[in-house]
Amino acid sequence: MEGDGWLLFISSARNFTLSMFANPSEKYRPAPPVDLPDRRWPARTLTQPPIWCSVDLRDGNQALAVPMNVSQKLELFEALVRCGFKEIEVGFPSASNTEFAFNRLLIEKGHVPDDVTIQVLVQAREDLIERTFESLVGAKKVIIHLYNSTSPAQRRVVFGKTKAEIRDIAVQGARWIQERLPRLAGTDVKLQYSPESFSATEVDFAKEVSEAVMDVWQPTPQRKMILNLPDTVEVAMPNVYADQIEWMCRNLRNRDSLIVSLHTHNDRGTGIAATELGMLAGADRVEGTLFGNGERTGNLDIVAVALNFYMHGFHPGLDFSDLNALREIYERCTGMTVPPRQPYAGELVFTAFSGSHQDAIKKGLAEWERGGREHWDVPYLSIDPRDLGREYREVIRVNSQSGKGGVAYLLESEFGIELPKDMQREFGPIANDAVDALGREVTGAELKAMFLREYVERTEPWELVHFHADGVDGRFDCRVSARHAGSEVKLTGEGNGPIAAFVHALHQHGVAPFEVANFKQHALSAGSEASAITYIQLRFADGRVRWGAGTDTNIELASIKAVLSGLNRAGA
Repeated sequence: MEGDGWLLFISSARNFTLSMFANPSEKYRPAPPVDLPDRRWPARTLTQPPIWCSVDLRDGNQALAVPMNVSQKLELFEALVRCGFKEIEVGFPSASNTEFAFNRLLIEKGHVPDDVTIQVLVQAREDLIERTFESLVGAKKVIIHLYNSTSPAQRRVVFGKTKAEIRDIAVQGARWIQERLPRLAGTDVKLQYSPESFSATEVDFAKEVSEAVMDVWQPTPQRKMILNLPDTVEVAMPNVYADQIEWMCRNLRNRDSLIVSLHTHNDRGTGIAATELGMLAGADRVEGTLFGNGERTGNLDIVAVALNFYMHGFHPGLDFSDLNALREIYERCTGMTVPPRQPYAGELVFTAFSGSHQDAIKKGLAEWERGGREHWDVPYLSIDPRDLGREYREVIRVNSQSGKGGVAYLLESEFGIELPKDMQREFGPIANDAVDALGREVTGAELKAMFLREYVERTEPWELVHFHADGVDGRFDCRVSARHAGSEVKLTGEGNGPIAAFVHALHQHGVAPFEVANFKQHALSAGSEASAITYIQLRFADGRVRWGAGTDTNIELASIKAVLSGLNRAGA
């Protein structure tokens, strides 16, 4: 591109940098406001929770690099039921055989409690609708969620259709569903429609399309349909989304025949705020995921919103009494991790590192334990961690009482050593035992020395002397010189990368079979003695798992040293 807007353009074989515009208005424009001068939502107060719908198994699953398999989806489904969700979007059954099979498993094996409604998503296409109905035969209670996109960009770029043609897509989809409803005789069916990309759609057109679908489905106050108005991509401040919701609630005809639902994403980092303001604006229902898993920057974090209600003094209708266990199930099933600063659920949110914070919290907890106050009012703790099965911790210093979180925090904050979570679980007890033997607090430097001795500085029985690898067309050959139990050995191997070739060389030499189960690598902070550190988890055929770590100015050599570190720690 040309023009005065560009400040800098740098391109090389390894770097590609484009500067920000000096005047962003040359490229971007703000989302238009909604004409609602007499808005009412700012003066309202939330006094009861919404209808909750978890979309972890569909929207959350769709956002995973490796989607959950049937058994993982079932484990997470059962956890959601235990939390108290009565509506759970279980998948997109027309998308794949796995999604379809999961629906059939839930229905045919009786995994869905009588008071839980399963929700399925489908586009306004007849073949997909047909497959969706096939997946629901025999279900007790279902929500069929129809959607099509409505924003100007989607109309122009994706579909190349006019407003009238987009409206007709929605109407035809609604008719195809209506025609097939007799096939689900005996099933309690509720219908849901989403003008997808609502947040970027003109409100008058969103109203037009929604009412056209309502004309087909004919909802009544006794038999309501769900109108889901998603913040599909956050394009404005949350107050604008609230204005959109209030405008729709006030202008839609037959509002008493609708359950207005929210589905917010987090592109601007305000998904929670948009949801809470949307409820003030008149919404009845909220869709979201545990801990906010979703595409791009994520979906609404239902745990956070529910506990926001709880800390204001009324029960959200969801039970998060054992938040640690729920987090473990979520991480195991999805492969995602909950960030340490995630509201309520993060490992460090009930931890104080500041001495002044620690002192204030201690005094507040002591006042509470004495019965000195009727309502919770402890400095720095908006909610009692024990209500969530958690506890307050101090980790400003490391001693025998410090958990793995404190150990990991100190290594990262002082030395840039960012241990993977599983490695924290391995090294934390090792460090605690060493500190306990000393019987005192330890400095960060002492803790780092413990880490280096345990992982990086081990040279028995294996020590690297020389490593070289060449690659052609994705295949690598390596030549290795190493010392094993005091004797020098020469190794060769091949694989689809330097590490794979090295593992093959070790196996050729007779080392017990193992595989690389986990890998992380990063640059160390400025001033450290090596420029890179690699962490590698080895899994052996007998079930043992060991972490290794290696440092070097050469990234490749750091990885090779990490493999040998793991072998040395396993005694291989």
